[in-house]
Amino acid sequence: MNFFKIIPVLLFVTALSCKKSDSNNSTTGNPTVTSTYPNNNVTGVARNQPIEFTFSQAMDSSTINNSTFTLMLDSTNIPGTVTYSGTTAVFTPSAVLSADSTYTATITTGAKNLAGMGLVKNSVWSFTTGGSVSTLAVVNLGEAGNYVIVAKTAITNISTSVITGNLGLSPAATSYITGLPLTNATGYATSAQVTGNIYAADMAAPTPINLTTAVNNMDSAYTDAAGRPTPDFSELGTGNLGGLTLVPGLYKWTSNVTIPTNVTIAGGPNDVWIFQISGNLTMSSAKSIILSGGARASNIFWQVAGQATLGTTSQFDGIILSMTGITLQTGASMNGRALAQTAVILDANTITAP
Repeated sequence: MNFFKIIPVLLFVTALSCKKSDSNNSTTGNPTVTSTYPNNNVTGVARNQPIEFTFSQAMDSSTINNSTFTLMLDSTNIPGTVTYSGTTAVFTPSAVLSADSTYTATITTGAKNLAGMGLVKNSVWSFTTGGSVSTLAVVNLGEAGNYVIVAKTAITNISTSVITGNLGLSPAATSYITGLPLTNATGYATSAQVTGNIYAADMAAPTPINLTTAVNNMDSAYTDAAGRPTPDFSELGTGNLGGLTLVPGLYKWTSNVTIPTNVTIAGGPNDVWIFQISGNLTMSSAKSIILSGGARASNIFWQVAGQATLGTTSQFDGIILSMTGITLQTGASMNGRALAQTAVILDANTITAP
């Protein structure tokens, strides 16, 4: 047997054994925190964001609790619930976090793995919430604020409605206003179903230029609402607002939003709500938005990239800025404005300017 041929083989086997041993040691040594969410020093964190932290190995769940994890705002401890699964723990605050505030999260050495070994040192990181401590600025509607309904392509009324406020349609012509018998006048029309005037792009001057300004202002208002940064609340209720109480602030969803049961909007008369919705907004039949504490529909803005649909006999409050279209189903009522970049469809509705 060649002794010199055996040596490399033995060395190779020994190296594999050492590598395996080192790998085993990496899973039985002291655990570490491998990631956190939000990340350290990040800003603009939603005020309803749970705090997540992931360990390098499985932990003893009994050691992952409110004693080993704390969230502080200055010297104030934030109450909440800690849950643990796999290698990830989640802290859910008992109440929404304060706007524009820096929080410090800490996991102590009391957090231990299944072998009873703890972190070598405390893991500490900070993040800053979004939102503003001052009142959110209203969305400026410009000349669009002179109308209860503005549409670009059509205003269709299926059955008798009761509308209080002016209607504007541009660039489409008067013939695209249907279901509202019109009495023509110079530069506008009237209808028995409308307390206010009805304007379309083909009417006498100065109506066409006035409508162009109003439509441009509507588009600018949509862009303003959609572009507001650092939301207070992100993906709240995963888009299901049923049963929630919505405090003033900026809300953002990257999905559809539904209102399957009554929702309360609570705040003072000067408070502002902006809802940024990337999908559709759908309100179920016979459901209501309830205003509380003096909240006003004129300060509630629903920016909807998709279709906004209000179910039969529902009661809606606020200003809808829709890129797609707005449909009020039979008997739905609205205290607000329907401002659509395509069509508004009505069916025996009651609409009142806020």
